[in-house]
Amino acid sequence: MSTETRDGAGMRRGIEESNRRFMESFNRGDAAGAARDVYTADATILPPGGAMVQGRDEIVQFWAGAVEAGIRRVELTTVSLEPMGDGACEIGRGSIGLADGQQMEAKYVVLWKQEDGRWRWHVDIWNS
Repeated sequence: MSTETRDGAGMRRGIEESNRRFMESFNRGDAAGAARDVYTADATILPPGGAMVQGRDEIVQFWAGAVEAGIRRVELTTVSLEPMGDGACEIGRGSIGLADGQQMEAKYVVLWKQEDGRWRWHVDIWNS
């Protein structure tokens, strides 16, 4: 177990930084870059009403497609964050801005894992 995993404050800072980078990149129109930056190489996402998507490259394509489908902004808010062995479990709320100006509210669970010295999303599931 790394020092950062045992250090709850360090874990929280690393996770907050990853979430911030995702939101900033996505919200400036770089959904593919946002996904590439935050997911582990062997991550899995479980989007609502859709098939499971596995692997960073496939997830990058998923998020690029989400922009084409009209998602423009994502805001994430951590509700709870709990260390779990070498990883962490985050429960949160999301606000999704659509191209037509509508807002959707979502809830999510992310299982976090350290990879290449950074906290990354390893399993990501959400619904509205």
